[in-house]
Amino acid sequence: MAKQQDTSGVAARVGRYRKRMREQGLRPIQMWVPDTRHSDFAEEARRQSAAVAASKHAAEDQAFIDSLSAEDA
Repeated sequence: MAKQQDTSGVAARVGRYRKRMREQGLRPIQMWVPDTRHSDFAEEARRQSAAVAASKHAAEDQAFIDSLSAEDA
């Protein structure tokens, strides 16, 4: 059995919202980001952290991150 489109409910509301946003000069985009719930995420995060820490530029990199963090404090 085919589903009926919900043009009076959620779909219509989303359509109106998107129209308003486009009228403001915006456009929708889709972004893919790492899923922190994925079983491999923690292992990959550790691997990348270790690679950064082992870099010959580790102290300089950390100083840069610290300078950014200090701006928020």
